Amino acid sequence: MLLGIQHYALVVSDPERSRRFYGDSIGMEEIPRPPKFTFEGAWFRAGGQEIHLISTHDTTQPAGWKEPGPGAKVGLAMHLALEVDDLAAARERLAGHGVEEFSGPMPRGDGVVQIYVRDPDGHLIELFERTGEDQSGAAERAPVRG
Repeated sequence: MLLGIQHYALVVSDPERSRRFYGDSIGMEEIPRPPKFTFEGAWFRAGGQEIHLISTHDTTQPAGWKEPGPGAKVGLAMHLALEVDDLAAARERLAGHGVEEFSGPMPRGDGVVQIYVRDPDGHLIELFERTGEDQSGAAERAPVRG
């Protein structure tokens, strides 16, 4: 079952300027990112929703993207994230509707497992489940530079 929209990831040209905008100007709470993330960015929360900032320096997603670049393979691209209560069931439902997985499943390093799909217009959609499992052995999520 779909639990809701959890975050939207934005690729930003100046992470510090965007950090000041979302934190100071807008008033969102800055929250910690998973320790396995080695790329530049910041996460903010308001209520139960989040905005995740990713530096353009750390993604190969082209400006004004139509097709996700190689950075999308590990989520380092603009995307909408939907939380589900059962990722296996969500994957089965997607497959039953002919939707192919673009990337994943992969552990995020903080007890979350995620997959990526594309909508009919190529927008990148993340679906994830909070498993709570120990993922200390998960690979680092490093920058993808062209």
